[in-house]
Amino acid sequence: MTMGMWWFLGVAFGQLALAGLLLHTRSQEGPEPPPEALALLRGGPRAAVTVAVVALHQRGAVAAGRRGTIRANGGAGRTRDPLQLGVHRSLQRALALRVLASRPKARQALAALAAELGSRGLLRPPGRLLAARVLLLCVPVTVGTGLWTTGASGTALASGAVPVIVAAALLCVPPTTRAAHRLLADLRARHPLPAHRRAVSDGREVLLYVALYGDPALSLFLPHFSRDGGLLGHRRTPDDGFAAGRGWTPDGPACPGGMPE
Repeated sequence: MTMGMWWFLGVAFGQLALAGLLLHTRSQEGPEPPPEALALLRGGPRAAVTVAVVALHQRGAVAAGRRGTIRANGGAGRTRDPLQLGVHRSLQRALALRVLASRPKARQALAALAAELGSRGLLRPPGRLLAARVLLLCVPVTVGTGLWTTGASGTALASGAVPVIVAAALLCVPPTTRAAHRLLADLRARHPLPAHRRAVSDGREVLLYVALYGDPALSLFLPHFSRDGGLLGHRRTPDDGFAAGRGWTPDGPACPGGMPE
């Protein structure tokens, strides 16, 4: 392997090291995040908006519309939750949940919530995540350029495969951090989904279960509203989305093969 190829490999490993620094985060102790934030960690924007819709429904502020949509049903009440307010203000007309999650006011509230979680080390900041992924995408380009320029010997091909494989693995590092995974696992251990809806009478507990478990909790506690309002339909386990490594950003999928919930 020529000295020129060693230079290209050095650049590729430098790109990997810088991307690793950008992906590294430190978690901070703090109070338990609200249900909307927990849902955002578990399944992304759609999951967070689902919890906000359920909270509004508990106060009679929204109802199921026609053909699996959500419609406003009066004022938002006394809530100060930014996401709930953003969702309610987006309902000038009945909307499907996936459309509601993409409305500007809802997206703005989601971005603010993601930024708050990022400051606590539960989400990787979107800017750093994007910069890291750009660097990781440059790794195979750097290696390929080196092979084309210096000649592809067997040793060079084997050596060049190492940074490319590492870059491919790091590209699917989820936006959620290990601290977020531990937080969700701990909350599920302390709050297992009950077998009967009669076991839970507090509305905030219902929001917590919906945040942690998604569709199974919706089917248990709000079967009719969830069905008529189009909240169901994603057959995923609680560990899908972030926990499976298929992260997202407020603007869409963050890893090939992933999609926002």
